[in-house]
Amino acid sequence: MVHPALEPGRVAVVTGAASGIGLAACRRFVEMGLKLCMTDIDGSALDAAVAEMPGDGADRIVEPADVANLDDLRRLCGIVYDRFGEVGVLMNNVVTRIDAGTWSDSEAWRRTIDVNFHGVVNGVQAFLPSMLAQASPAIVVNLGSKQGITNPPGIKPAYNAAKAAVISYTESLQHELRNTEGGRITAHLLVPGWTTTGDREHQQGAWLPTQVVDYLLAAVERGDFYIICPDDEVTSEMDRKRILWAAGDIAENRPPLSRWHPEFGAAFKTFEAED
Repeated sequence: MVHPALEPGRVAVVTGAASGIGLAACRRFVEMGLKLCMTDIDGSALDAAVAEMPGDGADRIVEPADVANLDDLRRLCGIVYDRFGEVGVLMNNVVTRIDAGTWSDSEAWRRTIDVNFHGVVNGVQAFLPSMLAQASPAIVVNLGSKQGITNPPGIKPAYNAAKAAVISYTESLQHELRNTEGGRITAHLLVPGWTTTGDREHQQGAWLPTQVVDYLLAAVERGDFYIICPDDEVTSEMDRKRILWAAGDIAENRPPLSRWHPEFGAAFKTFEAED
């Protein structure tokens, strides 16, 4: 059974559609018979991506937009509803990764939060009221990250913080949707593993964006909220152990990020290896 939001003729809106997981999702949606709105901040990259898409583009909107700008997404929503009259899938997929330390580069922090977190919130706030008014089944997919769960130390604490906020926001969104009278919309959190995106050379161990999209669609069919993808190096069981250990820092009053702490590293390795 195909999820009602993914049936032929429904409409998918994908942000960050010019490359990576977003572009792979667009291709799959077209193959499934969905109408499509592709948006990205880079108009030239978007045009190049569209040139590789299957079909003649008759049921396709291609429109640049900055997800950090709510007015841009409200304008996009108006274009989609004027053309197609409904939305079955809203995929908030845009990502930016900018290096910034915890007490440095405030502009990098601002842009990272604006795109990775506010870009998701803006997408929901721009489209969800109209989607609810349709009174038809629909899904919202927000792009999270394992870094937002386990918060690995390094040079991207702004990205980790933004993705942690996306997780919290999407949990709240799903709770409110399931308690909305007459609501037929569900939210889902997509958390990719190591994935080859953009212009990076594919490396052994990473997944391709198409594998992530296949995993997403199967999980939506099952009704999963947390869609945490493995890859060819990290299994689902390894992810489970890492997530449990991170939560244990709070429950056991360990130092934060104890997985990388010299006094707890060996204990984590033992925990990870346990059946």
